[in-house]
Amino acid sequence: MAIIKELNGTAPKVGERCFLAENAALIGDVTIGDDCSIWYGTVLRGDVNPIVIGDRVNIQDGAVVHALYKRSVVEIGNDVSVGHNAVVHGARIGNNVLVGMGAIVMDNTVVPDNTVIAAGAVVLSNQVLEPGVYAGIPAKKVKDASDAIAESAHRNAQGYLLYKDWYND
Repeated sequence: MAIIKELNGTAPKVGERCFLAENAALIGDVTIGDDCSIWYGTVLRGDVNPIVIGDRVNIQDGAVVHALYKRSVVEIGNDVSVGHNAVVHGARIGNNVLVGMGAIVMDNTVVPDNTVIAAGAVVLSNQVLEPGVYAGIPAKKVKDASDAIAESAHRNAQGYLLYKDWYND
């Protein structure tokens, strides 16, 4: 069973048909939608501000989701993949987004629907991105939005629906 810790009178809330790895940590004001998967070594620390995660979201091994005290919140839409060892810190992530492995998305940044943040990219604080693909340090837009990019992000999230079911069986 995952580490699910109430803090300051608020306990994490988890939707239906979710997979929570045994060593994933959900702390405080964390809300997770339906059909999500929170993988091994992942930390969702809702101690200083809320973390709200939509449906069909996968947060992969070693990822960290957190915010700044009284200055940022985390909102993650539907059909989102947050890659292995990625960090989402006080950002708003739209629907149908892929945050690549080891990427960092910082406080008060808005990542729109149908966007890919490439592996290892660092999206600095207070950015309002346009749909497309972002890469580099600091992250810059390297491709404009397209149906292929949107489909790629969506397909990644759909794959994790299958994987979570393997672990829930």
